[in-house]
Amino acid sequence: MNAWTEHVSAALLGTQRRPAPRLPEAPEDAADPAGRLLDQAAVLTVRRRAGLIAGTAEPIAPAPAENAPPVPPEATRRLRQILAGERARVLPEWLERTAGLGYRVPAGLLPDLLEKGRTDRTLRPLIARAAGRRGVWLALQNTDWAYLVAVGGEDAADDPGGWETGTRARRIAHLVRLRATDPPAALAALRATWDREPAPDRAVFLATFERGLSAGDEEFLEAALDDRGQDVRRIAADLLARLPGSAYGRRMAERARACLRGEHRTVRLRAQQWIVVEPPAGHDDTMQRDGIPFHAAERIGNRAGWLREVLARTPLATWTELFDMRPMEVVCLPIADAVDHDVHSAKDVHLGWARAAVRQRDAEWARALLKGGVVVDEVEALADLLSVLPAGERDGAAADLIRWVEGQADVVRVLDRMPGPWTGELADAVVASLLTAARQPEAARFLAQLCRLADERLTPDAVSRLDEITRDHAASWPLTELTETLRFRHHMLEELR
Repeated sequence: MNAWTEHVSAALLGTQRRPAPRLPEAPEDAADPAGRLLDQAAVLTVRRRAGLIAGTAEPIAPAPAENAPPVPPEATRRLRQILAGERARVLPEWLERTAGLGYRVPAGLLPDLLEKGRTDRTLRPLIARAAGRRGVWLALQNTDWAYLVAVGGEDAADDPGGWETGTRARRIAHLVRLRATDPPAALAALRATWDREPAPDRAVFLATFERGLSAGDEEFLEAALDDRGQDVRRIAADLLARLPGSAYGRRMAERARACLRGEHRTVRLRAQQWIVVEPPAGHDDTMQRDGIPFHAAERIGNRAGWLREVLARTPLATWTELFDMRPMEVVCLPIADAVDHDVHSAKDVHLGWARAAVRQRDAEWARALLKGGVVVDEVEALADLLSVLPAGERDGAAADLIRWVEGQADVVRVLDRMPGPWTGELADAVVASLLTAARQPEAARFLAQLCRLADERLTPDAVSRLDEITRDHAASWPLTELTETLRFRHHMLEELR
């Protein structure tokens, strides 16, 4: 037994049961056996390490040359401030602006930026666009930053073996990029491994088919409706509902036409076209297979829930063809229930159409539902329609909607779904709401919520108008904070021109 193992044994058994041997260099007056053991162990450790021969390692490949210039020095200083915690919420805007202008993050700030992405998943796609080639190179050296390889590493995405042997994240990235460039190849790759994939992975992989969705995917998606994974079946049904001309759409249209029919009625001596509603009477296995759950997610009756789901999955062209009218005319038709001739089904019909317009990205129907005075009282459903409109219409439609809704909570719900930047009519409406709330002490909570949304999304050009409001209401810290953030963003965007 050598000196090291004797010391280990003494440490395990205790120096009272097995004293450690005394090293020649140990002082004679060392009275504490435990202290002497630790001192001698330290000496032995240094002695053991001193005898090791240095190993060799493969040199790290140098970072590839960058193909984009770094941001200007002023923008570099601004990013350093943001990464240090000053106005940290504007980081996504800084990154998006940088990538959009063809700049990249300076190499010296990449470690701090990649660390931000490690803890905040929402930043990762933006970091991938702005980090440049050195960012991917750094990510390959540190497993904590490996997310960047999956999200934005071009070399990793082009790796032909990435699908067969890559991590789950890299395989998702491979499919996403392949769906954007060659959807049939992505379909063939997934089909080849489908039966071997666990259900959670099948669901995630299938969700990538949102890109490049076409009739060529229909057969595969129809088969996925019978998958043993619930999430897989749900995603397949949602994708088929977006696919024009699919057999799934025809099945839904047949169900929907059994629920809604046209009827001419005379009201006050005037002949009118009405929509008469009779929700599904029951639920069967074919409805379950097509993604219509037995129990509605909302707290409504099952029949109303089935009606909403059927309409949300029915091609909207069904109604323009059935009634031989444009979407705006269809939306404005009076609606009655087939049984009691009441209009309580109107909400279910309009809500189903609104969900269909969002799913099918139909701007004409979204426009009609927003302007047609529909009876949907779920503000979130109307706010979601804004995302379907062309960019040039969105701000004006959002401004109209927040003027139309009742209650401050509804204004927040609408704006929460409205991405920035808020400009034009919407910026005017938001500034007007801020001014009104600042004048009402009881609206302090609403003002704070509105300021929190506006500091990231309201155009910085509004800072001069906010200055005036803030001067008149200097005691309102949300307004002061909003004004300072808008000024910060204004300078930030000026530096990135």
